[in-house]
Amino acid sequence: MSTPAPKSTPGDMASFNILHGFPEALVRGMRSSFLADADYHHLTQCETLDDVRLNLSETDYADALADMNTLIPTGLQKAAVEKLVTEFQYLRTQAIEPLSTFLDFITYEYMIENVMLLLKGTLSGRDINELIAQCHPLGMFKESTMRSIPTFESTPRGYQDLYQTVLVDTPVGPYFSLFLQETAGRGEVSNVLEEVEIEIIKSSLIKYWIEDFAKFVDALGGETATIMGDLLKVRADTNAINITLNSFGTPLNEPAMRASDRKRLYPALGHLYPAGTSMLADVGDEDELGRVLELFPQYSSIWNVHAAGGSDGKSIDDAFYERDVQMLELAFEGQMHFGSFYAYVKLKEQEIRNLVWVSECILQQQKEEIHKFVPVFSFNAPWRAGSKKHGR
Repeated sequence: MSTPAPKSTPGDMASFNILHGFPEALVRGMRSSFLADADYHHLTQCETLDDVRLNLSETDYADALADMNTLIPTGLQKAAVEKLVTEFQYLRTQAIEPLSTFLDFITYEYMIENVMLLLKGTLSGRDINELIAQCHPLGMFKESTMRSIPTFESTPRGYQDLYQTVLVDTPVGPYFSLFLQETAGRGEVSNVLEEVEIEIIKSSLIKYWIEDFAKFVDALGGETATIMGDLLKVRADTNAINITLNSFGTPLNEPAMRASDRKRLYPALGHLYPAGTSMLADVGDEDELGRVLELFPQYSSIWNVHAAGGSDGKSIDDAFYERDVQMLELAFEGQMHFGSFYAYVKLKEQEIRNLVWVSECILQQQKEEIHKFVPVFSFNAPWRAGSKKHGR
């Protein structure tokens, strides 16, 4: 009896370069497009947005801004996002399985955000063209699908029809189905979409996406499972902490809803899961949340930033961004795995946030706030500055 051939993984040295070497080479080459420390220095010295545009004309954003007569923060953000989408779509056209499915998983998050934006806008009666313009390009459906979402009535039956005729055929349809099944299984009436706040629905869908993505990368095995698994665990923990923090002062923080509604929003993975998330379900204020996070060294320092009340100019979001950038940069250090594709998209998002922040500070003449951003691949990053002090 012959021994079956071992199952190859995306980190298999014998086949990775044959199957995925070209798109990986592309994404690693795109790393050179990130703004350097010198670019950020020049941008922070600008006095007007015209100066910003002039400085960006010498970077990878030159072509994206070439046709822009007047630079404004929203226009800069739109151009930068479109540039990222173009690059991502090119990577997607060069990918084969299982990388192509991996890249599709990245877009599902933006699809969820777009669906929630359209649903929320429908409830408030906003114009469909305005809503579609605000949707993220990486999460777009067919235009007919996008335009059909607001046409359903804001009634329980209308939302049921919305799912059965539109969302069921989208990649995020299974997550929506899981949400409806879970709420129905808890004995709730069928009009949950009308009664539950949109943000709670969004948190549920993101939870299902994280769990599904984690199962996919775990099945891939190899370095992809190791690196992406850790990135998704941290993402799950971040969601759990933010959901808990944002619930204070809302009905979700009522004792009867903590263990039922709030706890089920926590992803079933992460460094906090299951012991930490069980404790998070019982906390009722920030002091109790802080005592729980002190038990987890990787999050106690982040919580201390929040507890300090931003005395050093940082918020808890800034602390999360710094931690994310450090982990995402490390994803580029390994080879023969898919984590670099995910890292590239998320690091580019951070760079776009940086550009918008700098341009807003210049526009509003708040130059004293202009340095409050998190540069990407910076030699002056705290984690690199610390190593240089020790001569490493």
